[in-house]
Amino acid sequence: MTEILALPAFDDNYIWLLRAGGCVAVVDPGDAVPVLGHLAKTGDRLCAILATHHHGDHVGGVAELLARFPVPTYGPAVENIPGVTHPLAGGEHIRVPGIDVEFDIIAVPGHTRGHIAYYGPSLGDDGAVFCGDTLFGAGCGRLFEGTPAQMQDSLARLAVLPAPTLVYCAHEYTQSNLRFAAAVEPGNIAVQRRCEDVARDRAARRATVPTRIKLELETNPFLRWDAPAVRAAAASRLGHVPADAVETFAAIREWKNRF
Repeated sequence: MTEILALPAFDDNYIWLLRAGGCVAVVDPGDAVPVLGHLAKTGDRLCAILATHHHGDHVGGVAELLARFPVPTYGPAVENIPGVTHPLAGGEHIRVPGIDVEFDIIAVPGHTRGHIAYYGPSLGDDGAVFCGDTLFGAGCGRLFEGTPAQMQDSLARLAVLPAPTLVYCAHEYTQSNLRFAAAVEPGNIAVQRRCEDVARDRAARRATVPTRIKLELETNPFLRWDAPAVRAAAASRLGHVPADAVETFAAIREWKNRF
C-alpha cells in the first residue's frame, strides 16, 4: 500500500511523498533539503520526481536531487524544467516506477501555461489528485500565464473527479481562502462550518490539506460559478449579470486578487 506523507517547506508549501516498499516518489520538490532529510532518516530510496509546473517553489530542489539520484522525472512538456525525462501534456497514463502507482495526467493550464495534475484513481480508498497550484483548499491559483477561460476549464476538469477524491494541493492557504469564500457567499452554511473547523485545525497547527472534491464543490467559490449567490456576487462586481461561467469565474478571481 502506498503511503502519502507531507514535508513542509518554506512558509506554507507542502512537498508530497508517495512511499511504498522503501521507495519514494516526490511531488513538487521546491527544496531538496526536506527530501534529503527524509531519505537520511528513513533509509528510503528516491525512485521518481513529479512536477506540476515550473515555479521555483515547486522545482527548486530538482537539480540537487537529480545530482544525487538520477531518477525518472515527470513534468509539463511546454515548461522549462531542467532534468525532466518524461515530458507530459495531459491525456497520458503513466506508471511511476518503484512505488508502482498509476496516474492519469490532466492538463490544467491557467496558473502557468503547461500546468498538469496527477490523478491516481487507485491511490488509497478514494483516489487522489496532486494539483499543484491549480486548486487549493477553498481557492485556486492566480492566473500568471493563462486566461480565465483556461483556468475555469481546468477547474471544471478537476471538479468532475469522484466526490471522495483527496485533493493534495501545494500550499496551506485554506484559512485565508475561506475568509474570501465567506465574503462571496455569506449565507453558505457549509462555508461557515468549514471556517470553524479550519480555525480549530490551524490553532492546533494541523494541516488543512488534503481536502476532498466534495468539500470543494460545497465551499470553494471558484468551483461554484453556477451557484446563485456566486453569480450575484460576480454581478455586483461587474455591474451586470455575468454571461456565463467564465465571466463569473473571472469576476470572482479578480475580486480575490484585490481582497
